Amino acid sequence: MITKRIIPCLDVKDGRVVKGTNFLGLRDVDSPVELASYYYDHNADELVFYDITASAEGRALFTDILTQVASTIFIPLTVGGGINSVDDFERVLQCGADKVSVNSGALRDPSLIEAAAKKYGNQCVVLSVDAKRVDGRFEVFAKGGREATGRDLLDWVRFGVEHGAGEIVLNSIDTDGVKQGFDIPMLSAVCEVVNVPVIASGGAGCALDFITLFETLPKVDAGLAASIFHFGQVAIPRLKEMIAMCDIPMRQ
Repeated sequence: MITKRIIPCLDVKDGRVVKGTNFLGLRDVDSPVELASYYYDHNADELVFYDITASAEGRALFTDILTQVASTIFIPLTVGGGINSVDDFERVLQCGADKVSVNSGALRDPSLIEAAAKKYGNQCVVLSVDAKRVDGRFEVFAKGGREATGRDLLDWVRFGVEHGAGEIVLNSIDTDGVKQGFDIPMLSAVCEVVNVPVIASGGAGCALDFITLFETLPKVDAGLAASIFHFGQVAIPRLKEMIAMCDIPMRQ
């Protein structure tokens, strides 16, 4: 079994970290710079930074805050939000990102995945996918879960990997912020059709949810969460201890 990763997620709106439920009802949490520093000090394996309204507002990602965050931590940083071109990849990487997450931009222009992978390498291109159940299937949504695309989730992730995406972040809108556990059926379906690392996002409410995730789906590489870390419900060092006690390989 591969060594698992624990990844806090900073959803940033108007320069502040926010969190909601099912992608709605956002509330203020903290400064992204201060939170990033906290997670680095408390043994997070990586960090994800999403400018969650950049695509919906049709603007570029806030690079000033991103630069501050990147200068604060020394763990892999994945950044997304308003990534619509190879130039956007370049701009974000120059700010200190290690990987770039593309979502709505790739849905508008699927050739972006391959173009970025050819220029920066597959390991740099993260395909982030927001999906939920619609009429008995998993459908992909754009613009932070605001816009239905009609695309089938499994077809889309298969396409993304075939064209250069080196990692998949699967965000289940159905379980986001609900704290009842990760979306095991959706994650299982994705793991069956791709051969790159899959990161589970949406639904973690306690340490047991991570243990269940990794025990049920050994192919999942990492668990990503926000509110349970932001509000102190689960401390990352203790979470890692509990996971390791279940004989699940854990980065220390």
